[in-house]
Parts: sequence; structure tokens; C-alpha cells
Amino acid sequence: MPMIQLTTPAGVLDDTARKGLQNSLAATLLKWEGAPDNAVFRALAWCRVDEVPGDRFAALEDDLPRFRVDVTVPQGALSARRKEGLVKEVTEQVLATTGLTDADALRVWVLVHEQPEGTWGGGGTIVRFEDIKALAQSTPSR
Repeated sequence: MPMIQLTTPAGVLDDTARKGLQNSLAATLLKWEGAPDNAVFRALAWCRVDEVPGDRFAALEDDLPRFRVDVTVPQGALSARRKEGLVKEVTEQVLATTGLTDADALRVWVLVHEQPEGTWGGGGTIVRFEDIKALAQSTPSR
């Protein structure tokens, strides 16, 4: 049940680029979590894109666009290796979609938020990581 949220300056992404990035970010998060690629888990992977006025999302030095990606996962869903892979791939996707290069990589920040066990609710109940793992093992990939 991961969530990924991209904050971007308004106007940087057109509708096609936004939708493509939304889909690829969610799929990438599922991949690095090791979740099965099926309708159940794709429906549970949420991606939100927030556009903010460009002058409200800048650095002190310049007004070049910056991007913040917040990833929220259950605690234990991502090992250190998986976090590193996720951060690298998400950064590459944002850079490619926006036409930026590796030289611009520090303009993309990826923040991984691990939700402690017992603090994630869905469907009116607490969702436990062990329950998610059991669901993943019982549902086949495509």
C-alpha cells in the first residue's frame, strides 16, 4: 500500500508528461517494494502530483525548478538496497520527463517516509505489514 507524491513547479509538466510520470513512479515504487505486478497491487499504489506556483518552490541561489518526491511505505517494506535503487530510478524518471540531465540531479529530492507498524489504516482498519506480505504471496503477478 505505498504512496508516492511529486511536488513540482506549476507548468513544468504538461498533462501527458504528468500522467506518464504518475504511472511510472507508482510502478517503480511497487517494483522496489517487491510487490507483485497485478491489478490488486496496482490499485493500492497511489501517486499524487502537486503543482505549486514556481516562485513558491525555489532555492535561495536561483529560480530553477526543483522537484520533491515523498515516498510513504510501511516500515520494513524497503531494505537499504531497495531504497537506494528506488531513489536512483525515481530521480532518473523525473530528470528524463522534464528534459533535465544528470547534472541537475540535486534538483530532485526523494524523501522516504516509513510508516511505523500499526499507524497505517485503510478500509476502516489498521493495515499490518505482515498482512500486506501475505496478500502479495497469495496474488500472482500478471
